[in-house]
Amino acid sequence: MNFISISYAIFLLSILGIYWTVAEQKWRLWILLIASIAFYASWSIQYIPLLLALTFINFRLGREIGKNTSPGDHSLDWRISNEEWQYANADWNSRRLKLLSLGIVLNVLLLLGFKYISPILNLVFPIQSSSPETSFKVIAPLGISFFTFECIAYLIDVYRGAPATDHFLKFATYKLFFAKLISGPITRYHNLATQFNTLQFPTAERGTEALWLIARGAIKKGLLADNLGIFVDLCFGNLPRAGSTDLWLATFAYGLQLYLDFNGYVDIARGTALLFGLVLPENFDFPYFSTSIADFWRRWHITLGDWLRNYVYFPLGGSRRGLMRTCWNLFLVMVIAGIWHGSAWGFFVWGILHGIALAVHRITDDWSDRNEKLAQFWQNPIGIFIAWLLTQLMVFTSWIWFRLPNLQDSSLAIQHLWGYKADAQFAQKVYVEALTISPYQLSWLLGILAACMALVYAVNGRLKLELNWPIKLVFVPLCFYIVWLLAPEGGLPYIYFDF
Repeated sequence: MNFISISYAIFLLSILGIYWTVAEQKWRLWILLIASIAFYASWSIQYIPLLLALTFINFRLGREIGKNTSPGDHSLDWRISNEEWQYANADWNSRRLKLLSLGIVLNVLLLLGFKYISPILNLVFPIQSSSPETSFKVIAPLGISFFTFECIAYLIDVYRGAPATDHFLKFATYKLFFAKLISGPITRYHNLATQFNTLQFPTAERGTEALWLIARGAIKKGLLADNLGIFVDLCFGNLPRAGSTDLWLATFAYGLQLYLDFNGYVDIARGTALLFGLVLPENFDFPYFSTSIADFWRRWHITLGDWLRNYVYFPLGGSRRGLMRTCWNLFLVMVIAGIWHGSAWGFFVWGILHGIALAVHRITDDWSDRNEKLAQFWQNPIGIFIAWLLTQLMVFTSWIWFRLPNLQDSSLAIQHLWGYKADAQFAQKVYVEALTISPYQLSWLLGILAACMALVYAVNGRLKLELNWPIKLVFVPLCFYIVWLLAPEGGLPYIYFDF
């Protein structure tokens, strides 16, 4: 059930009608949970038992970790000595740490099993059949990365002192909520659980904002990202024939496609949640206008960046142990981010590149703090422009390994970025027959799209100006109509469904 489809619109309206006709929180949670299971079943019904089992296991682990079995508990004699209290407290913390370790290992092994072991098994032990209906192949469940990361975050939060929930229905609804289940944003349990207790029917302004988010997301994904994806697929799918100009255009187009595709999904997810009285976190903040790689990662896939910062970077020591250790921690975090995205070597290279870039930025930042002239240079307009240009050049070229995770393909693309002429048949098939525009016209269209993004950034991001809700309400049906009219037939799958 695709977010941009008539079936999803009917599904959403039906669930909303039932959801807001009941008054009790318990029944609303049941409605959301059943709807979420039905939504996931439309994609991958065979993995529903697995997700339910994982939800229950993490719920129980959270309860055990959060149990107050310290000597202050009423079950223990309050007259014990201070020495006995210290021993009992140490035993208690040791038990909690073992349970936390068990939970983390379980979730990580599951994630690695589907992302790494199952592709190896499919390659080494291919199970083929003469009939496609009876062939078997291990495929990772949709959203398994986001699912396991949320579980790990919940267990660590409870270990750090956050209250563990005793309500399985609330926890299961949080884990399986269909708006965020497949591709995020990564959401912490306690943030959503608090909202479950104060559900209110959306006001006209809030309801309009929800519809605007959905309509805006449909434009980003259905109209812009999918049309860009046609050219990207044609170009990167015919690497030996594409020329240097074509590959640079495709690299730039893919960077925009990836952003608009994922950002569009999150907009629709956040708009959907808002209709149910729930607020999901932002996941993007104009990342392509960042002037450093560190700033880019504060603006790109924000919830993943927060997860890596809180549950990997800080436990490694963060920036508390000197410059070189900080650089190593940053490098290690980005390698983990690359591994998280997939088992192909290209994702590993992508993570290494971003790790090196973050380390170089941290060293440069340290030099700037010690050199007043260098610090002033990075703060003047020319320095800001150079910093932005270097950051985006690094980000966009590194997307090549993300789009072509097979190292043979990505290496070929890198080699052909300079001085390579396109095959005449490639130009005919792509620009004349498929796109009906020239490379020059395509570059202008990409430039106009980038300029529009810059305008939105200036108005929304810098000036903090937004349209009034009545104006947004007028534009909502217009956005849907444009998508219906101009989006590619059938659409393209969401890119982050693969992760």
